[in-house]
Amino acid sequence: SGMIKAADGAVTLSIGTIGAMALFLGLLKVAEHGGLLVVVAKALRPLLVRLFPEVPAGHPAMGAVIFNLSANVLGLGNAATPFGIRAMQELDRLNPHKGTASNAMVLFLAINTSSITLLPTSVIALRAAAGSADPASIVGTTLFATTSATHVANLAAIWLAPRFPVPAKTADQPDSADDDGAEPLPPAESYPAWVSWLALGAVLALVPLTLGWGRQVTPWIVPGLVVGLLGFGAARGVKVYESFVEGAREGFEVGVRIIPYLVAILVVIAMLRESGALAMIIEPLGRITGPLGLPAEVLPLALLRPLSGSGAFGVLASLINDPAIGPDGTIGVLASTVMGCTETTFYVLAVYFGAVQIRRIRHALVVGLLADAAGVVGAVVICRWLHGG
Repeated sequence: SGMIKAADGAVTLSIGTIGAMALFLGLLKVAEHGGLLVVVAKALRPLLVRLFPEVPAGHPAMGAVIFNLSANVLGLGNAATPFGIRAMQELDRLNPHKGTASNAMVLFLAINTSSITLLPTSVIALRAAAGSADPASIVGTTLFATTSATHVANLAAIWLAPRFPVPAKTADQPDSADDDGAEPLPPAESYPAWVSWLALGAVLALVPLTLGWGRQVTPWIVPGLVVGLLGFGAARGVKVYESFVEGAREGFEVGVRIIPYLVAILVVIAMLRESGALAMIIEPLGRITGPLGLPAEVLPLALLRPLSGSGAFGVLASLINDPAIGPDGTIGVLASTVMGCTETTFYVLAVYFGAVQIRRIRHALVVGLLADAAGVVGAVVICRWLHGG
């Protein structure tokens, strides 16, 4: 009975998210067509060239890295992946040890998997579908947690690099990946450095703003996004209606595409829960993590997130749709923040390194998992401070 109920609930849940998902992806598509991605990339360039001293500022690798991270900041996951693969291909051209991850590659993936996120759109959409009174209330907590994760990832990548030396070159190392046919990147341009530092200061200032005055600020985030992104697109001459419909269509496709994943993960969770196996696994761990601020209910999400994004999405959905938990309670907010501040680390490493035939990943996995752990710790700290418990 639990399995059948979970399968039915997965389909109902997925269909319920389609409207909100279509709305947010439609808005982001308007902004993307208006060039918001280029604006963010030009602001990030002066900062990132300092983080990647071994990559020439005008090299295509730097442009791809910047556009990938800009897409992640804006929550444009579909746009981020192609730029990320292009960045790895270009970084591999600069890599003297083919088949082995360079320091620049590891640092890029460290920033990628822990990227500061301004708009966790998919989580906001799921919370809205679950009946949250303030679905955007996690913007501040997610921003704090992802900022913490990014700092830890950067420091870990730099500190661990000498401890994972590059092995000597061998004859069987593959050649660099071929990127013929890749889409050309926009010209390498940037704003003055003071603009970049001002933008960074503004982003960091959002943390205390959304945390200190969250009740006053967060109700305006969603209306502000609607007006701001549509207005930006109109001002840049975008065909707003056509662009919105294109993005909304992608939102509909995403909502339908996740149905099999939700059915699979929610049925498995139902089997484990109804049989008592889940309690046998989680309760002992929960006794350790509970006093530290990570309740047993959120523990499966934190453990599953680095392995499966769709699986973690299903766990989050089951949590915030549980009447005993809800999206706006302490556990619901913490789970939403954990989902928004961590990444599917194993998937990212497999896809990005696989695209350039990297077999020796050195310290990339360690850095990615440290970033995930830092994101969870940041989420626990900020949610516990704001909501108690």
